[in-house]
Amino acid sequence: MKIAASSAVAAAAAACLVATGAVGAEYPEKPVRWIVPFSPGGSTDYLARLVGQKLSDAWKQQVLIDNRGGAGGNIGADLAAKASPDGYTLLLSAMSHAIAPGFYKKLPYDILTDLQGVTNIATQPNALAVHPSLPAKTVKELIALAKAKPGELAFSSAGNGSTQHLMGELFKSLAKVDIVHVPYKGTSPALTDLIGGPVMVSIQPVIDAAPNAKAGRIRLLAVTGSKRSVVAPDVPTMMEAGVPGYDVVSWYGVHVPAGTPKPMIDEVNRQIVRALQLPDVKKQLVARGMEPDPQTPEQFSAFVKAEVARWTKLMAQAGIKAD
Repeated sequence: MKIAASSAVAAAAAACLVATGAVGAEYPEKPVRWIVPFSPGGSTDYLARLVGQKLSDAWKQQVLIDNRGGAGGNIGADLAAKASPDGYTLLLSAMSHAIAPGFYKKLPYDILTDLQGVTNIATQPNALAVHPSLPAKTVKELIALAKAKPGELAFSSAGNGSTQHLMGELFKSLAKVDIVHVPYKGTSPALTDLIGGPVMVSIQPVIDAAPNAKAGRIRLLAVTGSKRSVVAPDVPTMMEAGVPGYDVVSWYGVHVPAGTPKPMIDEVNRQIVRALQLPDVKKQLVARGMEPDPQTPEQFSAFVKAEVARWTKLMAQAGIKAD
């Protein structure tokens, strides 16, 4: 559906634009670019293409997916932050963008001031997993084992500063245990070495971990979100398993350049929320271990601000920084 811009709205929106002129009679009047700051084929790319097609259908305009991977998602985010705030550039944002301000010494953009939140799209829980040979069948048993052998257990992640790394550090902080971090170059090798045995502990996307647990290659002790995953309904949450305050999920949302007119932000939000309510979209998200999580622009912006504060504080306490 398109939104008509009254003369009053057009005047207000024009004040928000930096160099592109006033808002047109209808939005969108041309294709919309959706920057995905990661390589094709991953969860972010999948979400943008799934939801982007629904936006195209509603607007009768193409939503063009522009993959700009690199630097942990920061190349694409910087590109979006510097784009014209005319409503025709979207960014697929993720938890990594909330980690970046505390991880990197200097960033070319500020997610809180150079970008504006539109909505969250979906969340995806992870799972605390161990090798089957480890004598810990519950989270409490893992904590007891780690406390009995400080510095002897190791956990794998997709890399230094990755979401898995930070989730592991949060576990260490809340459980007050000393487990050594072993960074890998991606999720797959981190999972491979958990299955093989070089590392005994890892936090993995539940969609990848669950099939391996079913096959007996690993054991799932808990999921990271506040409620159980549809992919592994028998696995307790971290809080149920005895780690109070542990509630973290990977999230995927939408940002636009700061200064984008509010009517355009509201229209993008409205159409994404509508898309997330469609049965076929819900079904596809569940199949990927995701859950729709639409929010208002104000709610999402506040959420991202809180995420930046949480991860920046944790990294400062743990001495985590970019290599």
